[in-house]
Amino acid sequence: MLLAGVAVLGLKLLALHYGRAVDRGELLDPAARQRRSDLGKDLNYLLVGSDQRPGATSADQRSDTILIVHIPAGMRQAYLISVPRDLLVAIPAGGDWGGGRDKINAAYEHGGGGEGGARLLSATLTRLTGLHFDGAALIDFSGFRTVIDLLGGVRMCVDTPVRSIHTGTVFAAGCQQMDGARALDYVRQRYGLPGGDYDRQRHQQQLLRAMLDRAGQTNLRGDPVRLDRLIRAAGDSLTVDTNGVPLDDLVFALRALPANALHGIKLPSHPQNIDGVSYVVLDDDDGGGLFPALRDRRVASWAVANPRWVNPL
Repeated sequence: MLLAGVAVLGLKLLALHYGRAVDRGELLDPAARQRRSDLGKDLNYLLVGSDQRPGATSADQRSDTILIVHIPAGMRQAYLISVPRDLLVAIPAGGDWGGGRDKINAAYEHGGGGEGGARLLSATLTRLTGLHFDGAALIDFSGFRTVIDLLGGVRMCVDTPVRSIHTGTVFAAGCQQMDGARALDYVRQRYGLPGGDYDRQRHQQQLLRAMLDRAGQTNLRGDPVRLDRLIRAAGDSLTVDTNGVPLDDLVFALRALPANALHGIKLPSHPQNIDGVSYVVLDDDDGGGLFPALRDRRVASWAVANPRWVNPL
């Protein structure tokens, strides 16, 4: 019992130590914020990914990745819900934006990028889904290259050959080891894939799963120098809003979440051309029943009843 207590204390102190290296911010709009987060109940987090850090020009400030992470009580499962970047939504007023309909990834730009952009995006998602968030993270995905490289790369399985529109690299079909630059290039591709942006979303979900798998396979505890570099690199890539929950408490609570407990979900929707502009439109106002399932703690049963919208990870 004494040894177990010492181990638990050591984990808490480690999380507290590295938590200080992570940038903190106000990423959630007051209207989107859960009044009080309880780690013993269902949790919902917003992840916003961009290749541009705050301070980039406004033209570069659109969010490349929008994920809602739903963690049912008990923290033995987690659902990664990708929101299509071209989803047509009503974006409330914020910053210099007067409000109106636009693609959801424009909310980040209309809010000025950075923390302001994340707040307007969170308000947009709450208006869309009726969901309130227990926290948020703004991720610099270009900074994740270092994290992946420190993990020794990740194993990704390419189901459809595709040529990168950024580098010209051809990703051949089959499972392969990728370094950080190659993995991030791959998960940014959507042109030339049969599912377009839906395939891109699935590949991003698979990358997060692959990173967790690799972290579990690597003996980081036996290499404290490498562990230190890895955690600091991850901290440099993140700005977090934990909604008042101490970051070390959150990290400690999530420690038992296994990588194979991740489930990918795509939002029930379809592409549609409106006045010559390509959008993604919800299949119906409640997201095919996904939004009420999120609010009412029924995501697991919704996923079983809607296998079409579940991504294999």
